[in-house]
Amino acid sequence: MRDRFRPRLLEAEPHTLSDTENNNLDPFAIWDTMMTNEKPGGHGERSVAVGVIDMAVWDAVAKMEGKPLYRLLADRYRSGEADDKVWIYAAGGYYYPGKDDTQLQDEMKSYLERGYRVVKMKIGGASLAEDMRRIESALKMVDGDGQRLCVDANGRFDLQTSIEYAKALAPLNLKWYEEAGDPLDYQLQAELAEYYPNAMATGENLFSMQDARNLIRHGGMRPDIDYLQFDCALSYGLVEYLRTLQMLKEHGWSSRRVVPHGGHQMSLNIAAGLGLGGNESYPDVFEPFGGFADNVQVVDGYVGLPDVPGIGFEEKSNLYAVMKDLVEDIL
Repeated sequence: MRDRFRPRLLEAEPHTLSDTENNNLDPFAIWDTMMTNEKPGGHGERSVAVGVIDMAVWDAVAKMEGKPLYRLLADRYRSGEADDKVWIYAAGGYYYPGKDDTQLQDEMKSYLERGYRVVKMKIGGASLAEDMRRIESALKMVDGDGQRLCVDANGRFDLQTSIEYAKALAPLNLKWYEEAGDPLDYQLQAELAEYYPNAMATGENLFSMQDARNLIRHGGMRPDIDYLQFDCALSYGLVEYLRTLQMLKEHGWSSRRVVPHGGHQMSLNIAAGLGLGGNESYPDVFEPFGGFADNVQVVDGYVGLPDVPGIGFEEKSNLYAVMKDLVEDIL
């Protein structure tokens, strides 16, 4: 950001970054300026740097219009229709030394007590037999309803292992089986679909519209069953995300099949403003960046958004304190 992207913006003529029609900043012109002379491909750290700046730009654009970001997005891209609440699920279930099934159950119970209806746990860090025992333990906390439990392998499996897990998981009718193999192994994903009849989810580690398009073209993902988890903060920001959503529409996918990874407030605004299917949430990890505004409560698996201009960072006191300290250090 400091060495490549920020200098390009500071050196640009101000009028080239302006949206004269709305008397505001132009996020698309700003994005194009940041990407001047950048080679195609190479998505990774660059996509995160651009995504972070893009997030700040959209926050500023919404504040200059005096609107919450989700409302601005709904007005510009959805004929004014915004969701007043967003479905979320609680992600956790990590492996820790000494953590047994009872502690896993206590963790899942705590999410349910905080208003979540669907929970997610990690798999792939133990044997299949041990993971199945852990999954059965977690299922007991959601009354045996597989549609209230997701499992996430974090890309650990080769094809054979992913299929073995698929066969064991299929009878449980889980909400989804997430990221079985390497995110760029589209053939693995496509072959896995032949063995797993229920919902799969992937995409959080794809950092561009082009990679997302390759997943749709070659990954065997099913638009009526599966979920896509692209994260705008990791993939060049909202400008690129809008291109990804347009690509999905052209390939017959509903935006409701998109449930972003990350659990941050930018994705929450996008979900409400653009009609996505929900958003991830991390109740106990990645603070202060995860979570919601201080006055927002999880109610029956849904959250609302604060009615304040911008993304709403200022309404999350522990996050705002960190951001304020960073700005003061820079100044």
